[in-house]
Amino acid sequence: MGEAGVTEDFYARRTAARARLDAIDPHRRPGGDKADPQRKDWFEAVYRLAEGDPAGVPWANLAPHPLLAAWLAARGPLGGRALDVGCGLGDNAEALAAAGASVCAFDLVAEAILWAKRRFPESPVDYRAADLFAPPPEWRGAFDLVHECYTLQALPDALLDAAAHALAALVAPGGRLLVIARARDDEQQVAGPPWPLTKSRIEALAVDGLRLEALEDIPATDAMVRHWRAAFLRA
Repeated sequence: MGEAGVTEDFYARRTAARARLDAIDPHRRPGGDKADPQRKDWFEAVYRLAEGDPAGVPWANLAPHPLLAAWLAARGPLGGRALDVGCGLGDNAEALAAAGASVCAFDLVAEAILWAKRRFPESPVDYRAADLFAPPPEWRGAFDLVHECYTLQALPDALLDAAAHALAALVAPGGRLLVIARARDDEQQVAGPPWPLTKSRIEALAVDGLRLEALEDIPATDAMVRHWRAAFLRA
């Protein structure tokens, strides 16, 4: 199915797809953390079952995330090297490139990378399949901006400390880590996935020489649930 934009029918297809995907997600059942610890099997199933329909990919809205777009607009031209973590179908990566960065974007699922390349055949973005927990060695300390949107909230809590160290390792001296995630209170219990992040979990991303530069608690609107937007700086 070709890309036709976001319409009421798109959201109807998404709702149906979300129900199907929840039904096969082992992390919605006891023992899921052992059956598919990094959720790779499930992520691969998402893209396979979508069969070319972006409505079948729950995080694909065919546009950059509005909190990233607003952050970029406020900062002006970027320059430098940027890395987009868990890039999906490529919209956030393309926004970073349009802002002037030299962008590398990766996803755990090879089909997501192929789909992004089909959507943006003339793109300057270097799209690659890669694993956050085992990235190419040359990425270590290589990026002036590392952008992470919705990957952390899709991981079980047992992986988040390792993910924090993995993200920090990618940030160059003087560089930033920008994290966008759904938010919840520390005492609030949720039945995920996804698992919205707590303030303490966001603050815990300040590891290995990163310090928290800004943390915005963005309230819910009619169009979007409550979010965090956090920036971390490596001195």
